[in-house]
Amino acid sequence: MAKLGFLGLGIMGYPMARNLLRAGHEVALWSHTAEKAKELAAAEKGKFCATPKEAAQHAECVFLCVGDTAMAEQVNLGPDGVIEGVRSGTIVADASTISPSGSRRIGAALAKRGAHYLDAPCTGSTPGANAGTLTFMVGGDQAILEKIRPWMEAMGKKIYYCGSAGMGLQAKLSQNLILSNLLQGFNEGMVLATKAGVDPQLMLEILTNSAAKSGLIDFKAPYVFRRDFSPQFSVKWMDKDIGLMLESGKELNVPLPLTGLTRQMFQAAIATGHGEEDICSTIKVLESITGVEVRPR
Repeated sequence: MAKLGFLGLGIMGYPMARNLLRAGHEVALWSHTAEKAKELAAAEKGKFCATPKEAAQHAECVFLCVGDTAMAEQVNLGPDGVIEGVRSGTIVADASTISPSGSRRIGAALAKRGAHYLDAPCTGSTPGANAGTLTFMVGGDQAILEKIRPWMEAMGKKIYYCGSAGMGLQAKLSQNLILSNLLQGFNEGMVLATKAGVDPQLMLEILTNSAAKSGLIDFKAPYVFRRDFSPQFSVKWMDKDIGLMLESGKELNVPLPLTGLTRQMFQAAIATGHGEEDICSTIKVLESITGVEVRPR
């Protein structure tokens, strides 16, 4: 069994770290909210750490899952950060969804200390994190990925090597770009159908049996129908990711017109108080404008 670290115990990180512990690994735990790390350490026989530096000192591989680029830079490179605790040969695998250019900066800084860095963002939301069935997209040295793949398999069942540093993040942002735009298309179509008088359950059955069939729609529609918007992937974090998509498009001279419009709808959802809710709550923006609610009869 390996000596690992896990930093960031939010709705994704907590079950990811728990799965590593339940697989029998020694895991040093740190979270910005110390109580979460203490709770998980007590429940699953992990090691509570007061700083990212301390967790890195105990680990041959450090995993982390934090909210944004600034958080990742602070945890990795800030005072009492990972960079102060790593040894030559330590591996850092960052499952956060951050900017590819920011990730490369972090990797370059850690390399000066002899550490190996992988960008390893994941998808699967909270159900996948709980079940250990996440999908990882990894950029960096493939040999380093193969070394830690057995440990990652406690958290996810599909692990894709995407290329050099930053390429895992480029793949993740592209996947989320398609997902967020599909969600906006679902929102518009279902509100239009409901406003016209088509029963939403019937509309979903038609979609499921047509070329418009989508795993995202099949998964999210029941939550919308029963008005369950508890967060599995919150609006505010997808909005952050859409911002990264647009940033990447600007850097690469790729126009993303549809994504720009979807960003505005996510911004509207945040402005109207739905930022902490699940991404499927974005449908409420159009429901409010049109005076309908997408609920089966």
